[in-house]
Amino acid sequence: MKQVLLFVLLVSALVTPVRAETIRWVDFDVPYESMKYALDQDILTAQQEKHISWVDTLALAACRTGGKCNISAVKTAVSDLKKDQSPEELLGDLYRYYVYYHEAYSAILGGLVGSYAIEKDGQWTAAYGLKAFSPIAAGYGYSHCDDFGASRSFGFRRRHLGNDLMGAQGTPIVAVEGGVVEAMGWNRYGGWRIGIRSFDSKRYYYYAHLQKDRPFAPGLEEGDLVQAGDLIGFMGRTGYSDRENTNNIETVHLHFGIQLVFEESQKECNSEIWVDAYDIVRLLSEHRSSIQKTADGWSRIYPYRDLDTDMFPI
Repeated sequence: MKQVLLFVLLVSALVTPVRAETIRWVDFDVPYESMKYALDQDILTAQQEKHISWVDTLALAACRTGGKCNISAVKTAVSDLKKDQSPEELLGDLYRYYVYYHEAYSAILGGLVGSYAIEKDGQWTAAYGLKAFSPIAAGYGYSHCDDFGASRSFGFRRRHLGNDLMGAQGTPIVAVEGGVVEAMGWNRYGGWRIGIRSFDSKRYYYYAHLQKDRPFAPGLEEGDLVQAGDLIGFMGRTGYSDRENTNNIETVHLHFGIQLVFEESQKECNSEIWVDAYDIVRLLSEHRSSIQKTADGWSRIYPYRDLDTDMFPI
């Protein structure tokens, strides 16, 4: 009887899938050109029998390049995925890295592309494509550079874990992706800031240094649901002070950060996973939300619905 029980336990151990270890670090080193090409192919094939997901493309290219994803490797990956071969068949021994890259890139890019609808002249028009927005509203200028990892000294020595977008005081800031307002208020480093968690809980978007006195969109509160492109606040230079509502940043700008959360213990700890958002911001610059100020306040010119979530059905 004991031998039978031991045999059953051994068989169960062999056939039961082993849970993959939680991802603890991600180096996102995918250039803008590679993301753009993968995105274009994703959109182009969306209605075809063989849909080439940009996450699949980039994960395949990353396995072959150690995460560098140069444009040549991405084009090859697209060509290979159009064939009747699986990533496992295409990669051979390199397939052992595919699960990691696919999970990591899905966490970073998972909410940026999909189905959405925009209302114009009383009619809703559905589309598939880039459904996330630039954090800077349409019609407002800004500049930025890849400053991720630069040193910071206020409070203590640390790395810069975001992308700074320089612009004019009061520039409207919008939600890059839909989600829940998880944090809102004053922080000695970020000044007036907002933290929004994506609906799948994988991404935490951090918007900091909002303007003094009127930093947030009127009526916005912690716990609110927002859609991609909704107004959330205004650019400023608050922060670097223990005194609330203080302008202590030299240059007006938005600090925009993306944190990945694979399990809740990673949300606020000493080993948080922040990724370089510079090339993502470049990609999103092609999709900007139109915001207008009226006598009743601020509103979107074109109402928007994310068709991949039931949070905001038409």
